[in-house]
Amino acid sequence: MLAAAAVCPCPPLLVPEVAGGAAQEMDDARAACYDAIAVLAAARPDRLVVVGPAEPACRGRHPAGATGSFRPFGVDLEVRLGTGEPAGRPLPPSLAVGAWLLEHTGWGASPVEGLGVGEPLPRERCAAAGRDLAAGPERVALLVMGDGTTCRTLKAPGYFDERAAAFDAAAARALAAADTAGLLALDEELAYELGASGRSCWQVLAGAAEGADLAGRLLYDRAPYGVGYLVASWS
Repeated sequence: MLAAAAVCPCPPLLVPEVAGGAAQEMDDARAACYDAIAVLAAARPDRLVVVGPAEPACRGRHPAGATGSFRPFGVDLEVRLGTGEPAGRPLPPSLAVGAWLLEHTGWGASPVEGLGVGEPLPRERCAAAGRDLAAGPERVALLVMGDGTTCRTLKAPGYFDERAAAFDAAAARALAAADTAGLLALDEELAYELGASGRSCWQVLAGAAEGADLAGRLLYDRAPYGVGYLVASWS
């Protein structure tokens, strides 16, 4: 059963060493992520699964001890997902950011594992994956990594698309209300066109939360750099 969930964005810029001189610009987003993870810890789960978008080579399960690196972003910094022997397959960037957040907040409430999800995965398969994660009697918590659209301004990575603000607003409403139907209603093709990497992972959360009767709270909703970043807590 799903005991709690936290939704966080996954730009490497959340990591101060990567952001460098721009680190302060993400202070509020970082603080909101810490608050959401504190709610996860308070739920005392039996297991935490970090879910994040991933390229084909990094999709699927990542065991405790799996490592990720920020060297591709110019920083000699390595992180580990929970405790355990290092695995042969590296974490995708989204899960590396999640691992950094857990390390920085001193996570020790439960064992940790990861799940890399393909961004184009259809909503039905996302929901089914979420149901699988939450099946059984143990109390499962999810740390769901993923960004909103990349098209909110002219200087955004995906340039400007007038549809982006409405898409992010719909996602924010669903996350604020722990509205699983609202998350599953997000269109996967539109999300892909707008660069919303979080769509598939949010829909994994929707599947996991079916019947869990959780309440939602939106902690952060802004678009620095023209990218939609959302932080939410479900408990």
